Amino acid sequence: MTITDLGRVRLFHTSLGADGAIPLLLVHGWGGDGREWSAHAETLAARFRVIVPDLRGHGRSQVPDEGNTPVEMAEDLAALLRHLGTAPVIAVGHSMGVQVVSLLAVRHPELVHSVVALDPAHGAHGAEVEDIPSRLTRYQEHGALAAADFVAGAFSPNAPAGLRTAHIRTVLGTPDHVIAQAYAGMYTDPGAIGVRPRTEDFLRRRTQPTLTVWTSAEAAEWERGTLRVPGSRVDHWGDSGHYVHEEHPRRTIRLIEEWADGGRR
Repeated sequence: MTITDLGRVRLFHTSLGADGAIPLLLVHGWGGDGREWSAHAETLAARFRVIVPDLRGHGRSQVPDEGNTPVEMAEDLAALLRHLGTAPVIAVGHSMGVQVVSLLAVRHPELVHSVVALDPAHGAHGAEVEDIPSRLTRYQEHGALAAADFVAGAFSPNAPAGLRTAHIRTVLGTPDHVIAQAYAGMYTDPGAIGVRPRTEDFLRRRTQPTLTVWTSAEAAEWERGTLRVPGSRVDHWGDSGHYVHEEHPRRTIRLIEEWADGGRR
C-alpha cells in the first residue's frame, strides 16, 4: 500500500496479487473508501492483480479544495494506471464509482478492457431528479451530516451486522466540501451524467462490454434498453440494498470471476 504523487493529486492505493495477472480495478462510491473492497480484494488476488484506490477527497488520498468530481477522479485513475503500467483493466465501480469507471472507459478507452457497474449513480429520473436541487443544498449546507442520512437508509434488512454503522462512520469522516462537490459533479455540473437523458447519451459512447447490476427492476429494464456493445448485460438483484457488493460479497466475487472468464450472456 502506498500514496503515489501523480502530479495532479496524491492517491492512496493498495495492490494485491501477482504482477502478471489480469488487472482488476475496484472503485468505491461517494463518501466511501477502498476499505469496502477488503474482503473481495483478498479473495480475488488469488487470480487477479487487484488495485484499490481511495478516490481524491476520500479515505487517505489528498483532499483538494476544488475538483472533487467524477471527471477529475477518472483522470486521476488514468494517471494511476499509467504510473503502475497495469492496463487495460477490468474496471469495477459501485455507485459514484460507476460514473468514475465509465468516464475512465470513455475518456481513456485504451486503459479499460470491460466495466462492471454495481448499482450505478446514474439514470436518475422522476422524483429523484426533482429532489436533486434540494439535496444539493442540504449537502452544501450540512455536508457529511446530510450524506449520513442517505447512507443510513441504503441497506436492506438482511445487511450484515455492523455494515451500516461502518459506512456512516466513513461518510462522516469525508470532508463536507467533498460531499457537496462530488454530488454536484454527478448531477448538476455542466456535463454531469447522472440524470437519465444525459446518462443515455453518455452510455452510447462507452465501447467496452459492460455488466451492470441494479437493485431496481425498473432501472434494470431501462438500462437493458440502452445496451449497444455485444457481450453486455444487465442483472437485477432485488434482494439487496444499495451496497450490493458488501451485502453479497461472495456473490459479487463469483460475478467478477465469471465475467472475467467470458461468461457473458
